[in-house]
Amino acid sequence: MKYGINTLLFAGTFTDEDATLFPMFKEAGFDGVEIALEKKGDLDYGRVLETLEASGLVCSSICGLYGPNRDLRGEKPEYVRGAIEYMKDCIDACVALRTNLFVGPHYSAVGRADLVPDDERTRQWQMVVQGLKEISAYAEGKGVYLALEPLNRFETDFLNVCAQALRLIEDVGSPMLKVHLDTFHMNIEEKSSAQAVLDAGEHLMMLHGSENDRGAPGTGQVHWQAVAEAVRKIGYDGWVVVESFTPEVKVIARAASIWRQTEKDGITLARKGLEFLKKTFT
Repeated sequence: MKYGINTLLFAGTFTDEDATLFPMFKEAGFDGVEIALEKKGDLDYGRVLETLEASGLVCSSICGLYGPNRDLRGEKPEYVRGAIEYMKDCIDACVALRTNLFVGPHYSAVGRADLVPDDERTRQWQMVVQGLKEISAYAEGKGVYLALEPLNRFETDFLNVCAQALRLIEDVGSPMLKVHLDTFHMNIEEKSSAQAVLDAGEHLMMLHGSENDRGAPGTGQVHWQAVAEAVRKIGYDGWVVVESFTPEVKVIARAASIWRQTEKDGITLARKGLEFLKKTFT
């Protein structure tokens, strides 16, 4: 098992200057960094890779960020194209930073949640399938996997549970599509987080660790022992990434509705969560 930290805990838009955080991440005990890429041009990939390696870290993954103008089921063609071009940029970033994993809700803009008729839902599903087929073909040529993350009902109406992610993978039919599960979202949507892990099985390629209140793993109500046992049963030995938030990063706090501190600061949260995850999963 390898343990990573998502940069959104410390920066809304991760830039070259934020690479100065890497030694602190290493000192805290992390193996890798999941970089949330806002857009192409924010990072000098060569410089960031050099700093990662000098710190004794690797890039675990690139985390996708999806606003209204990046939406595979977008209401305007330019939104669909925006999503496709952004994902290609992120796949290129994966190659440059020597990771083979691009994670996140690749199917839709985050925050788009509405009750739509069945025929419209079917149309949107078909749009996403077509878009992911194009992206998956590009990813296959680069050797990069796309892990689909189900989100809770307040952040999307499209993909809320692991079973839907598996269905989407089947409909697209690409070996590059995998599953990304997050304990925060599973705690809201799944009947059993452990069963979701078991259902994902060999398709599971990323596990985000966060509490029910988005705080440090191990400080809330998530059924960690059951999740850990399920992880062991499927033989998962990939990345577990802390993705929790604090009010310190205002843009993320607003987007994820983080209205109060659960820890002193971001690094305190990260250290506490990592210590718990290592005890639980190792």
